[in-house]
Amino acid sequence: MPAHVTSKMISGLSEIVDEFDLFLIDQWGVLHNGETAHEGAVEAMEELRKVDGKTIVILSNSGKRVDDSYDRMEGMGIHKGLYDHVVTSGELCHRNFMAKSDPIFASLGAKTLPFTWNDDNLAILDGTGKEVVKTAEEADFILCTGTNEGDLDYYRPYLRVALEKKLPLICVNPDLVSVAPDGTLNMCPGQVALEYENMGGTVRWHGKPQEETYEYCKSLAPNAKRIVGIGDSLAHDIEGAHIAGGEGLFICGGIHGDELGHPPQQVKIDALTAKRGIVPKYSSYRFVW
Repeated sequence: MPAHVTSKMISGLSEIVDEFDLFLIDQWGVLHNGETAHEGAVEAMEELRKVDGKTIVILSNSGKRVDDSYDRMEGMGIHKGLYDHVVTSGELCHRNFMAKSDPIFASLGAKTLPFTWNDDNLAILDGTGKEVVKTAEEADFILCTGTNEGDLDYYRPYLRVALEKKLPLICVNPDLVSVAPDGTLNMCPGQVALEYENMGGTVRWHGKPQEETYEYCKSLAPNAKRIVGIGDSLAHDIEGAHIAGGEGLFICGGIHGDELGHPPQQVKIDALTAKRGIVPKYSSYRFVW
């Protein structure tokens, strides 16, 4: 795993583009805020696309399938011509449902209690034959793909029943928080899954920084040896890049923005990365060229 004493602050992607072949770019917090593209992000993608020999993968911990990401990004001007692939934790979860090669997925029963966002997008269950139920008492497993209630106290009674029944929890989005369009932080499914795991429950995690996620991304560009993970989460984007044998470009203006300052201060970046034990090779305030 790469190890650096301090993270080098850069002004934009153009400074390091020649060092890497495979670019794993986080979606939410780096490219957009859920509603609009961040300033300079589309231009950065356009310029990166002009450089020969680069494979660009949009890698997201979204609990939804890739079609949702295509549609969302297209509406913000991040069209399909700007990247090669999209990989979401929701799509990887669907693959596991269908393949049933993973021991946990092979053992799942037919009934699931889903925790979702407002839109109740459960396309990850398409073709799986699973039945949605409304209580943990009825369920064979918990599917955590959203946290619309936004409060762990809401979920704890369900988790206690699930623990008593020894139900596995499938976590489709391991993020702990996300940045809302107004800049506030929202609780994400990873917090519910972590709570269940701490209670003694079985959790099957998907997405960053799970090794299977990066193995799949690398299979999309088998000749790419120099990898950079670009994201605003040290625990997911940067740690995942290190697990993949690559380097990290830390976008400081995302979920850690208030801790690091606007613009970020080097001393605060060094303190945070040392505390977390995850030091990216590079840092930048925003994803720009």
